[in-house]
Amino acid sequence: MTDSTPAIDRDHAALLVMDYQPGIVDMVSDGAALVRRMAETIAVARARGVRIGYVRVAFDEADYDAIPSANKSFSGIAAARRMPDGSSESAVHPDLAPAPGDIVVRKTRVGAFSTTDLDRQLRDRGIDTLILAGISTSGVVLSTVRDAADRDYRVYVLEDGSADPDGEVHALLTKRVFPRQAYVISVAELPKLLPVE
Repeated sequence: MTDSTPAIDRDHAALLVMDYQPGIVDMVSDGAALVRRMAETIAVARARGVRIGYVRVAFDEADYDAIPSANKSFSGIAAARRMPDGSSESAVHPDLAPAPGDIVVRKTRVGAFSTTDLDRQLRDRGIDTLILAGISTSGVVLSTVRDAADRDYRVYVLEDGSADPDGEVHALLTKRVFPRQAYVISVAELPKLLPVE
């Protein structure tokens, strides 16, 4: 966070908790600490009146069948029938369970927008600012930062609310790439940007 990082208008902001699922959390080191940090962050955001949204990846049989072999990222997932919808591995992590009224979308590709109605749900609620946290930084976070910026959202990325199996890639993205399109902040800095009435 810098002195030029603008305060967040909580009435028009959403915290998006992306791919925090048992089948994905285990891919990063110290996933348990990351989940605890996100649980605290969600609680702070809720207390300050920020809307919470969850993005999860999961597939049904039709989704698997629709993935072509040319899709390098997802053809292996389809062949192995990984992350089936309705399974424990594809559910939102139980320690971060959505509350009534939260936004929850299921996706079948990397980014939060391309295979969901997330943009419409956000716009219908007057959301123009996104606070992103996700696993992995080089996957859902990168894709969603780029897409959200192209859709003219103001974007914040929680650096320590996101993680990647490759720590060097995480550092490169959060230090060098994301600041071109997003404000990169820590979990501890978030409350400072959310004024209390």
